[in-house]
Amino acid sequence: MNQAIEGVRADRDALIGICADLSPADWAAASGCEGWTVQDLVAHLGALFWAVVDGSKLPDVSGMPTEAGQEMLVRSRRSMSASAVLEDYAEVSEVALERLAELAEVDMELPLGDLGTYPASVLPSAYSFDHFTHIRADLFRPRGPLAGPPPPADEFRLGSVLDWAEAALPQQNPAAADAGLFELQITGPAARTISFGAGQSMAKVSSDAFSFIRWVTQRGTWEDLGVQAAGDEPALSAARRLKVF
Repeated sequence: MNQAIEGVRADRDALIGICADLSPADWAAASGCEGWTVQDLVAHLGALFWAVVDGSKLPDVSGMPTEAGQEMLVRSRRSMSASAVLEDYAEVSEVALERLAELAEVDMELPLGDLGTYPASVLPSAYSFDHFTHIRADLFRPRGPLAGPPPPADEFRLGSVLDWAEAALPQQNPAAADAGLFELQITGPAARTISFGAGQSMAKVSSDAFSFIRWVTQRGTWEDLGVQAAGDEPALSAARRLKVF
């Protein structure tokens, strides 16, 4: 079974369990995504699953920048109650995981707008990345409102999360990729070195995997996350601005 699919399934099951215990105040609390409540965030994840199951169930956001399109989808779901959002998420995700597993076996390229174009086999990793990041960095403290330990950030989940980051970095940061070579050393569980760009080495950046996910999604600073970096100031400034969706 595709490891990314299993990682998404594990986080999907964890999220359903988390949401089952939320109070009305928890649902209405601000998440780590600016302008979105906890309920908005779960509605967003449900909409992502609808995109692979039946896009006709969603407003047409084709041609829109990714962030603007996702904002529109979330706004379109705000009339739903919290219980309806959770029920919708639980039901559509079960079907979507089957569709994603089928897509992962297809030899084709998928254009994903301003996110880039990827082999279909990479798509489950995108869902793994989105779930991993939103649950741990946007629902739980310090950025999110929920207390208590989040689901594990272990090698089982992190492997596919990093697969998406590695595939997405050059396409979503073309100016940096054209400027030189970046070496991103990931330590701890799922350790690897991600290199992208070409030519002379510009910057070397080292952090554990979860810290890497937080800084490369602009959810934390290098200083706060204990990131180690070497390179000249222009290169380091470019590395700090790297972003993956």
